[in-house]
Amino acid sequence: MERLCIFRGDLVLLKGKRRRSTLCIAFTDDTCEEHKMKINKVVRSNLRVRIADVVSVHLCHDAKYGRRVHILPVDDTIEGVTGNLFESYLKPYFVDAYRPLHKGDLFLVRGGMRSVEFKVVDIAPAEEYCIVAADTEIFCDGEPVKREDEERLDDVGYDDVGGMRKQLTQIRELVELPLRHPQLFKSVGVKPPKGILLYGPPGSGKTLIARAVANETGAFFFCINGPEIMSKMAGESESNLRKAFEEAKKNAPSIIFIDEIDSIAPNREKTHGEVERRIVSQLLTLMDGMKARAHVIVMGATNRPNSIDPALRRFGRFDREVRPCQLYQHQGTRAAHDVVRRERGQCARDL
Repeated sequence: MERLCIFRGDLVLLKGKRRRSTLCIAFTDDTCEEHKMKINKVVRSNLRVRIADVVSVHLCHDAKYGRRVHILPVDDTIEGVTGNLFESYLKPYFVDAYRPLHKGDLFLVRGGMRSVEFKVVDIAPAEEYCIVAADTEIFCDGEPVKREDEERLDDVGYDDVGGMRKQLTQIRELVELPLRHPQLFKSVGVKPPKGILLYGPPGSGKTLIARAVANETGAFFFCINGPEIMSKMAGESESNLRKAFEEAKKNAPSIIFIDEIDSIAPNREKTHGEVERRIVSQLLTLMDGMKARAHVIVMGATNRPNSIDPALRRFGRFDREVRPCQLYQHQGTRAAHDVVRRERGQCARDL
């Protein structure tokens, strides 16, 4: 901000790598590291960027006050919403505030118990961006707009996962770096991990973390639910598993997420079914056959890690194991609070 002569409250124009731009208000943050900036999920969606991407910052001098703006709601956020949207959402949002708007951008307005997304359809006079002042006419008549596929904001991201800062740091180091920056491992000469096992009690956030990583990295996400690939036909279960790995390799970089992995890869010494043994052998073969730099990461989730075949938990397969913290909701008893302190650890202090 000092180098660009930007002061607190100034308008800045952010530009992403896909020729997308948006207008924001700059504020100082002493906790932010040098050469980094914090923007929320709505701004990232408008710029079509993800966390750790590079954006350019420009001081905006030519932003004018808008005379008339046309704003319409997004259709999938107003289902079940009744009443006047302008009086309930837009008027409180713009009153006593000079807010910048960029044509084609989405913005989120929270009112009551619901959040509604709006899209800036048009700005008058014909400008790319403007500032909404007290005398700006807000026009919101018309049919709700349909959301484009690349404008989805309901996908789970890192912002939606709370209380797991340590676990998210480990996951980002093990998954995000090999998928988005594979040249780092190639230059150092270290092989990236092939598989990561998430284990913990039900409700601790194993599936949530996997989806958040896939959405933030932009990788192809292939979810395999353990019981779904099982078949009574001989050889069909192994064929379903091979097709999943082939599909992930074609769409690399990709993440293969196997939920309830203990149901398809139990300990071969304790199971009596021949199908389960063949599936375990097939999974071992597929993971060993993956190249070190195939840009495919296998993530497994289970709440019974000791029931998985030991051959899967050695180095070269699921060589990293992460346990998300369980967010207990028990309150009122001393024993429950002791469990919370013991299980959450640092996460309890973060919350």
